[in-house]
Amino acid sequence: MRSRIFLWTLALTAAFVWLTHANWNLRSVAAPLSRAGFNWSNPQPVHGAGLTPDEQNNIDIYKASQAATVYITSTTVRRDFFGPVASKNLGSGFLINDEGFILTNFHVVSGSSKIQVTLSDQSQYFGTAIDTDRSDDLALIKIAPKKHLTFLKLGDSDHLQVGQKVLAIGDPFGLEGTLTTGVVSSIGRSIEGENEQRMEGMIQTDAAINSGNSGGPLLDSSGTVIGINTAILGQANLGIGFALPINRAKALLSDYQAGRITERPKVGITTEWVAGDLAEALELPRRGGLLVQSVVSGSSEDAAGLRGARQIVAIGNVELGIGGDLIIAIEGKPIDREDAWVRAVSQKRVGDVINITIVRNAKTFSAAIKLLRPTADL
Repeated sequence: MRSRIFLWTLALTAAFVWLTHANWNLRSVAAPLSRAGFNWSNPQPVHGAGLTPDEQNNIDIYKASQAATVYITSTTVRRDFFGPVASKNLGSGFLINDEGFILTNFHVVSGSSKIQVTLSDQSQYFGTAIDTDRSDDLALIKIAPKKHLTFLKLGDSDHLQVGQKVLAIGDPFGLEGTLTTGVVSSIGRSIEGENEQRMEGMIQTDAAINSGNSGGPLLDSSGTVIGINTAILGQANLGIGFALPINRAKALLSDYQAGRITERPKVGITTEWVAGDLAEALELPRRGGLLVQSVVSGSSEDAAGLRGARQIVAIGNVELGIGGDLIIAIEGKPIDREDAWVRAVSQKRVGDVINITIVRNAKTFSAAIKLLRPTADL
């Protein structure tokens, strides 16, 4: 019995000596596990799979367009009880040539006593508003560049399709050079702009647009400008932003180059697109067209004698005005999209005439609408 106790004591003493004097560490303990395929101390780096074609397209467009997008600070001076008070508006814009011409929104520079333009390289210039169009919330400003400038190419907004990719570049909340992407969510939207001003034929997009994006470019996948970011729904981005079609800005540029005063007519009717089974149910031509819902008193359409709905009917969950004129063609071309009338008016000037074909009481006839100067109701 004593010998057994002695042997246990000797073994425990030897183990204690080895544990307190041997040269070992946790790495040596983990080594067998490492050789078995487990290694927590030195994980192997994971390499990316590369960029997708869509990601590369986003990067290429940003690199090519960011230098042509500018940051605009406009200073407005107003008076209160204590004297003059200066306030600043922040927005975006973009260069359209190397002479320093910049497109932006009218509300970005409205009432400004001083306009400061900051380029992507942080160089700053004073700008001057040389032409404006309040009805389309447009402004053309000019800087005097001291170097070669990068500028953007203007595209064609008449052939946009819902679902096509778009990219927005601007300076939301003063965060310069921000890129967001999305799609064209809808076309031909009507919204309430600044000071409850109604804006027709807008592009709706889910590309994030926030305060400070106003006036910046909305680009297609080739990097050409198809719209000017103008407004959002509500006070913050909800995935519903609106851009002015670039062809409306082209009209402003055309007037400026020709030395004309920009004076745009306004749409004076509301319409609903009807076609197919719905049109037949209403005893209208199946090919369809724009069914006039209401006509603004004193508008060009009112002066031409267009008629709106005479009664409201419920079709499913939708209420529709019936009994009004059905516009089936504009300038001899059949109507194939819901914003056809808005587009037609936006491409004309006050005094121009648009010829249309309408169906009224099952009879087809032509009408000429002379575009008048907008009234206070428009």
